[in-house]
Amino acid sequence: MQKNLLPMTLAVILLYSCSQQSDPDHKIPAKVVSRITEVKSEVIADHLSTPWSIDNTDGIFYISERTGSIARIENGQVRHEQVNMEKKLSNSPEAGLLGFVLHPKFLKNGQAYAYYTYAEPNGTEYNRIVLLQHDGRSWKESKVLVDRIPSGTYHHGGRLKIGPDGKIYATVGDATIPELAQEKTSLAGKILRLNLDGTIPADNPDPRSYMYSYGHRNPQGLAWDEKGDLFSTEHGPQGHDEINSIRKGQNYGWPVIVGKEKREGLISPLYESGPPPSIAPSGAAYAEDKLFFATLAGESIKMYNIDTGEVTTVLTGFGRIRDVWIDKDQLYFVTNNTDGRGSPAPDDDKLVRVPFAALIEQEAK
Repeated sequence: MQKNLLPMTLAVILLYSCSQQSDPDHKIPAKVVSRITEVKSEVIADHLSTPWSIDNTDGIFYISERTGSIARIENGQVRHEQVNMEKKLSNSPEAGLLGFVLHPKFLKNGQAYAYYTYAEPNGTEYNRIVLLQHDGRSWKESKVLVDRIPSGTYHHGGRLKIGPDGKIYATVGDATIPELAQEKTSLAGKILRLNLDGTIPADNPDPRSYMYSYGHRNPQGLAWDEKGDLFSTEHGPQGHDEINSIRKGQNYGWPVIVGKEKREGLISPLYESGPPPSIAPSGAAYAEDKLFFATLAGESIKMYNIDTGEVTTVLTGFGRIRDVWIDKDQLYFVTNNTDGRGSPAPDDDKLVRVPFAALIEQEAK
């Protein structure tokens, strides 16, 4: 495909203050700052098949596609590599091949990790975390690490990341059964932590469980700051989408509390979006004291300033956005207009690049 260099007009920027968000009535904050500017955007790849997760090594992108393949993108050329799974891939809404992350030694061992939803012959569906082996042209499921993770029609979670501690972290939704998020014996509504070989880390909150935190509805994004602190994004019920600071063994409240509600022993979010409409936050990346996160219903990339608690809309105009990835002076993102809820253009979905500095400058003006 041909790379496209396009001027992109940013949307009106909205700054939300955390102190204002503490209003128990969840009113939209009054502070609104308007700015219009332009940033150059470059389409790196198009005609992707509902892309979900971005990873990169040695200058090559590997992007999971919900339909069951990994898009390998090098120098603007796309090759859709089949993933051969042991189980039948689910085609339920929000399901399929979701999270994907390369093994830290991928260039030597050709391994990666994936999170996917599968259907049993009787129609029951589950999620599982697996090890994949790359043969140079395709991928094969070589080992199951975690299986029979609860799955519903919606709320699969699905994000995989390797943390600064070298452990795999996975987000799991409540499988549309909210009470499971509070049940420590269930993997639903949790953030999981596991060793690269699939065993349970001895320093998990419970050394017999993958659970790292609980009380989540549908967490979608994970990112760490330079101190090693973990942040997540999470879908709320009809609005009240969240950014959370994730602490080991803590309970994040769903469904007992929603948004900024408080109750002893439960953790309220750093930020919540307020009443409907929902922004549906997804993949996240951290850089320069800021958390950048994709939004689906919000059709934008937003920036959360960790120091000030402000949220800024820094990019719109591409429709639904699923994941973001930052490399030095560039921010990359994938659209998700072919996921059944968007309005896809003929060449959707896309991997797009924008200058990182141009987004940071919006806050400085």
